[in-house]
Amino acid sequence: MKARYCSQCGHAVTTREVAGRAREVCAQCGTVFYRNPLPVAASVVLDPRRRVLLIQRKHPPRRGLWCLPMGFAELGETIVHAARRELAEEAGIQGRATRLLTAESVKIKPYGDLLVISFEIEKTGGIEAAGDDARDWAYFPLDALPRMAFAANQRAIRQCVRAHREPWAIQDSFQHMQQQTHEAMLSDSLVRLISRHARAICDAWLREVRSHPATPSYARVAPSSLRTRAVQALSQFSGWLANGEEGDEIGRFYRALGAERRRLGFALNEVLRSLGLLRRHMLRYALDRGVWHGALDAYTVVELDHRIIGFFDQAVYHVALGYEEAEKDRASRSRMRTA
Repeated sequence: MKARYCSQCGHAVTTREVAGRAREVCAQCGTVFYRNPLPVAASVVLDPRRRVLLIQRKHPPRRGLWCLPMGFAELGETIVHAARRELAEEAGIQGRATRLLTAESVKIKPYGDLLVISFEIEKTGGIEAAGDDARDWAYFPLDALPRMAFAANQRAIRQCVRAHREPWAIQDSFQHMQQQTHEAMLSDSLVRLISRHARAICDAWLREVRSHPATPSYARVAPSSLRTRAVQALSQFSGWLANGEEGDEIGRFYRALGAERRRLGFALNEVLRSLGLLRRHMLRYALDRGVWHGALDAYTVVELDHRIIGFFDQAVYHVALGYEEAEKDRASRSRMRTA
C-alpha cells in the first residue's frame, strides 16, 4: 500500500526518482519513505531422533500447510530473540540458537518482500503445544517432510542437514562399531581397498619381514610360500570383518598358521612380530591412497585402525593358541618315542 500523505507534515506524497530508484517523497518537506523488507525469524529444531519440528498453519497465507516455527521480528528485539519468542509462541518450547543456517530474500503475498533468517535452535525447556497461530505440531523425519508452505523453510532444513552430515556419519559409524553390527561404517571403503590390493600390500610386507632383524626365520622360507598365506589372509579381510571379528573361520585360519610356523621352527615372538608388520603395512597402504582433511576423514582413519587392531587381536590369540597346540603335540610325540 502506497503512502498518500506525509507522516511528518501532512502534505501529499508523490513518486520521484531518488538514488536511481522511484521512491515515495513528500512534495512539501522532501521526506523520503523508504520501503525495506520485513525481517522474519525461523527456527529449525531437531529432536534426538533427528526429526524436525514443524507447525501446521492455522491462518493464511498457505493455511493448512506445514512450516517452521517463524514470525516477524518486532521493534526492540534482536533477530535471535525473535526466533526464540516465535518458537515459544507457536510451539510452546524454549531454546537457544546454536548456528545461523540461512538468510535469504523472498517475496510472499500479501507481505511482499521479506528477509527470512533461519537458525538452528536447541530445545532447552517447555512442552510442545500448538500456539494461537498453529493448528497442530509434529516432528517429521528429515527425508519424509509433509507439504511445506515455504520453500525458504525447506532450504533452511537442507542446510541444517548439511551442517550435521559429518557429525552424524561419525556418530552412526561409531555406534555400529561399538555394537559390532554389520551395518555400513565409514571405513568400509578402506577395508575393501585393503582386500582388493592384498598382493601389493603383501609384497611390501614380504620385503620387510625377510630383512627385519626381529624376524630372521622368515629369510629362510621361500617367498612364494609366505606370500600365499599373507595374500590369502588379506584377500579375506573384508569378508571376515563383515561376518564378525569373532568368527570361527578366523580362528581356524590363524590356529593353523601358528601350528605351521611352529612345525617350521619359527620362534613365537617372530610370528607375532610378523603380524605386527603386516598390520602396519595394511594401514600404511590405506593412508597413502587417501586425501585426508577434516574431522570426518580423521575419524575414518582412526576407525580403520581400531578395526585392524581388533582383527589382529584375534589373529594373535589364535596364532599363539595354534603354536601352543603344535608344541604340545610335538612334546607328546617325543614322549611316545622315548617310552
